[in-house]
Amino acid sequence: MMKTNTIITIGRQFGSGGREIGQKLAKELEIPFYDQEMLDRAAKESGFCKEIFESHDEKPTNSFLYSLVMDTYSLGYSSGSFTDMPLNHKVFLAQFDAIKKMAEEGPCVFVGRCADYALEGNENLLSVFIHADIDSRTKRIARDFQMTDSKAKEMILKTDKKRANYYNYFTNKKWGDATSYHYCFCSSKLGIDGTVEAIKDMIHIREKNKDARIW
Repeated sequence: MMKTNTIITIGRQFGSGGREIGQKLAKELEIPFYDQEMLDRAAKESGFCKEIFESHDEKPTNSFLYSLVMDTYSLGYSSGSFTDMPLNHKVFLAQFDAIKKMAEEGPCVFVGRCADYALEGNENLLSVFIHADIDSRTKRIARDFQMTDSKAKEMILKTDKKRANYYNYFTNKKWGDATSYHYCFCSSKLGIDGTVEAIKDMIHIREKNKDARIW
């Protein structure tokens, strides 16, 4: 079993197996795995019901509200100003704060929700993006959701668009672009287990070179 101090964030195309890869990686490293758990934590600490976070989950707001959120987030906020914020602002800030607090507790795996951006600058961060060819993704979604290939492909396109819009709104990066992450892996070429092993290899290289300041 490999010991690590690394915090891994996983962005993923819908149907690429990113969540399964994250779960297997966390299990093999014996560290926590966070997906929906991020919403649970944000709800618990903010006092909002979980349904509010689920209704806003990885969905972009309009650019005007986004700019107000970013101004507030970058400048910090008092309890009074937080109370006066629109719900969109509160959900955004609560989720990002939850991610930061969870990362402070030690190595873990985060899936989605701009976790790589929330943890930008964290010296223990390793961010990856999982993609796969459309045929393999279509087969996976058709199988998992018991639907036709055409319905599966439609679902993939809609979900990827939603994730891209959310990521592009709330970060200074572009969803799925290689320059937005430390590493990108193709799960349809490597397979689920192969992708897990590839990420573990990158973690090993990162930690080996960290003291030498090569990273």
